[in-house]
Amino acid sequence: MPANTPATPPAFSPAALARCIPFVVFMALLALRGYLPPGLGLDARWIYGAQAVIVAGLLAWYWRDYGELVRQTLPDAREAGWAAAVGIAVFAIWVQLDAPWMQLGSATAPFVPLDADGHLIWPLVLLRLAGAALVVPVMEELFWRSFLMRWVQHPGFERVDPQTVGLKAIVVSTFIFTLAHTLWLAAVIAGLAYAWLYRRTGKLWTAVIAHMVTNALLGVWVIATGRWEFW
Repeated sequence: MPANTPATPPAFSPAALARCIPFVVFMALLALRGYLPPGLGLDARWIYGAQAVIVAGLLAWYWRDYGELVRQTLPDAREAGWAAAVGIAVFAIWVQLDAPWMQLGSATAPFVPLDADGHLIWPLVLLRLAGAALVVPVMEELFWRSFLMRWVQHPGFERVDPQTVGLKAIVVSTFIFTLAHTLWLAAVIAGLAYAWLYRRTGKLWTAVIAHMVTNALLGVWVIATGRWEFW
């Protein structure tokens, strides 16, 4: 085996589990929120708060396993600026790409934080905003880019330099990323943008920052406009 070829790790390596478990738990709770029987008398919207708290706890538990985030890999000012600019651009594009042909079905668990009188339920709003802007970007970038994109390149993903990832890995991981979103065209653009940042800088934080900016702006816009279908 050539010296620069990553060794294949055992199945379900600790590094893979640390990146997959928070994502799987989040998606499982999302499915629960979408299909919770109405007869239970539970407000399914509060499950999102549980999602955010549980996943944040899992990320904290595994934090030392995320070498790309805890070591000296913070972006410099120029890289952070590029990340913020990409995040803003993705948001601006995302809210325009909602034509029927740009959608994969409809969301199974639409989030409308309004009471019976149409007033905002601020605890729900703040939980949703915090989860979307702070927790989800870290969880998703660890799974989609740090794990899946590099794993497609080579199963020994931890040793894969993100700056050497090829087109196939970017396309395949972005395609699967798209399937997890209702607005497929917007997701394609977002996935490619975040992957480009990661590959260009070699620093996962740039993709995380861009994702955070996109989700934060989207959340504020949704609250201001009442376009709950984007949540």
